[in-house]
Amino acid sequence: WALGRGLRPMAPSLSVSLALALLHLRSATPFAPNQHYLITAKHNQPAPESAQRPHVAHFLPIAVFADASASADQGVPELDVSTRVDGGESGAQTARGALSMTVTELASAMGGWGRARLAWDCYRIGVDPQYYFAEGWEGGGRESVLGTPSSLDALLRGAEAYDFESLSNLLPTSRKSQRLGPEALAALSDLHSEYGGRVEGGLASLSHVSRSADGTTKLLLRLCDGMEVETVIIPWSDKGWSTLCVSSQVGCRQGCTFCATGRMGRLRNLSSDEILAQFFFAKKICRIGDVPDVSNVVFMGMGEPADNAEAVVNACQILTDVDLFHQARSKVTVSTVAPTPDAFSKFAAAPCVLAWSVHAANDELRKKLVPTTKFQMTELRQGLIDALLSRPEKLRTTMLEVALMEGINDSVEAAQELAEFAKGISEAVPGIKLVVNLIPFNDIGHPTYRKPTGEAVKSFQDTLWENDIFTHIRTTRGDDESAACGQLATRKSNRN
Repeated sequence: WALGRGLRPMAPSLSVSLALALLHLRSATPFAPNQHYLITAKHNQPAPESAQRPHVAHFLPIAVFADASASADQGVPELDVSTRVDGGESGAQTARGALSMTVTELASAMGGWGRARLAWDCYRIGVDPQYYFAEGWEGGGRESVLGTPSSLDALLRGAEAYDFESLSNLLPTSRKSQRLGPEALAALSDLHSEYGGRVEGGLASLSHVSRSADGTTKLLLRLCDGMEVETVIIPWSDKGWSTLCVSSQVGCRQGCTFCATGRMGRLRNLSSDEILAQFFFAKKICRIGDVPDVSNVVFMGMGEPADNAEAVVNACQILTDVDLFHQARSKVTVSTVAPTPDAFSKFAAAPCVLAWSVHAANDELRKKLVPTTKFQMTELRQGLIDALLSRPEKLRTTMLEVALMEGINDSVEAAQELAEFAKGISEAVPGIKLVVNLIPFNDIGHPTYRKPTGEAVKSFQDTLWENDIFTHIRTTRGDDESAACGQLATRKSNRN
C-alpha cells in the first residue's frame, strides 16, 4: 500500500508494521482517496537504552512514513497507530501485553514470526517463556509455581514435576529445538516493563488455591496492583475435560441480591491480559495437578462482561484463535445480566455463545433480584433477539440462566411466565437453539434466600419442558469451598 501511494519508508523493516497497523485501523478509520497521510506509532513508555534496536518497530518512539512532496508542516493528517489498549478502572485504558496479542502483533514486537510462535507455544500450555528460556533452567531445573502458596503444596503433592526436556516434548515438533535468546526475551519484557513482561509472578500470581470434595478447584490470583480475582476450574472426570469459569472485573456494580460478588461493588475492570491470565494459570494447574484439561470457558465469574466489553471481546478472540489458545467458539460462553438492551450487541460479532442471566421474566420480581435493572424485560429481550438475528444461523445458540431461590422465584407460575417469555425469543429467531439453565441458589449468608427443594426445581423444569423449552439443571459444584455459582468474592478458605 505504501509503495502504491508513492511513499518512502524511513526504514524498510517498518513497512510490515505499517501494513499491520493499517489493517487494525481498517474498520475504524475512513481513508480518503488521493489523500497523503503522516502515520505515527507511539509506544506508551520510553524504551530502555538496552532495547534500542532499530529493527524492532515496537521500541521506536515514533515511526514516520511521509510522502515525498508533503510534510506535517503542510497540514498532512496524522493517524496515531499506537498499541491498542483495553481494561482499566472505570473505563481507564491500559496497554496490552503478550497474552492479548495475536502472533502477528507479537511478531512485530519481538522482531520475528518464529519468536512469536514459540512464545505462544509456551503460553498455550501454561508455561511462561520468561522462565522456560531463562539462563540456567535448561540445565536441570524443575517446574514449579512461582510463590507457591501453602494451599497449593498439598494439592500438587505427588504430581509430576516437569523438567525442561519434558516441557519441550509438549511443544510442536517443528519448534522443540528452538530457543528464545536474551534479545527476544528483552523484547518480551519491554511489553510490560513494570513486571518484566512476565505472566507468572508479574501480571498475576497465585495467592491461594482450594479444592472442594468434588475436585472443583478455585484459584485466587493476585494482580500486579495487589487486587485479587477468582477463577474456578470445574472438572468433569467422566467426560475427560474441565470447564473454566473466568472473571471479567474485580467486583461488580450490578448488585444482584443473591450474588456475593455484587456485595463488593465494582473495584475495577480487568484488562484482556488479566482475563487471559486466568486461562493461563488454569492450563498450568490442570497440567501439573492431575486435572482434566480445560475445554469449556464461561464468563460467569466475578464482574459483568457488558461493563467491560472491549476486554472481554478481545479475550474471546484470543481464546478462539487457532494460532493462540485454540478453543472452539462454541465452547466459549459470555453471560450478561444485560444492563441495557444494547449489552447483547456488544458481543454479537464475538466468537462466543451468548447467555443471559434472566432470573425472572416478571418485571417486578426481576427488579427485586437485580436492583440495577432499568429496562423492562421485553425491551431487554428485543436486544437479545436483534443480536442473535445479526449472527449466522449456526451461531444462534443462546442460554437463559435462572438462579432459583426457595419461595422467591421457584414456583410453577414463575416457570410458566419464563416459558412464555422464552417462546418470544424462539419464535422471533429462525434456527435458534435455546436452553434454559436452572441454578439452585448457593448460600452466601443471605438472611432470607434459601436453596429450593429438589422437588421444586424438578417441577420448574417439567413446566418448561411441557412448553417445549429445553431445560438443564446445573449440578452444584464447589460449594463447600465457596467456589460455586454466585459465591465468588475473593475470600480465602481457612482450610488448606
